[in-house]
Amino acid sequence: VRLMESGGGSVQSGGSLRLSCAADGYMHPSHCMGWFRRSPGKEHEGVASIDNNGNTNYADSAKGRFTISQDNAKNTLYLQKNSLKPEDTAMYYCAAKAVAGYGAATFWADRGWYNRWGQGTQVTVSS
Repeated sequence: VRLMESGGGSVQSGGSLRLSCAADGYMHPSHCMGWFRRSPGKEHEGVASIDNNGNTNYADSAKGRFTISQDNAKNTLYLQKNSLKPEDTAMYYCAAKAVAGYGAATFWADRGWYNRWGQGTQVTVSS
């Protein structure tokens, strides 16, 4: 499966953006999808994940501000980001785990757990 992110851009602090990730190809019924980000000089950070049953996980930095969702009919993953802060500036990547089983709750923020990655979309938040 190939993943392609879109929706990044520049926004002022307090603004909103919605990222999308279109999956081109077969998605296993037991998949898990996630959003990661990487800021300059920092490691990849797991932002949120959602499994095929709609169960979600969020990083503490995302709770209350970001919402992950998916449209299985369109094979598309979303990340609605509200109340953006300058520290949210990063390259955002979507990732897919083909057969997640019961591992999502434990491994969702582990980038090595995922099988496929998109190319990323840049988000810049100015103060």
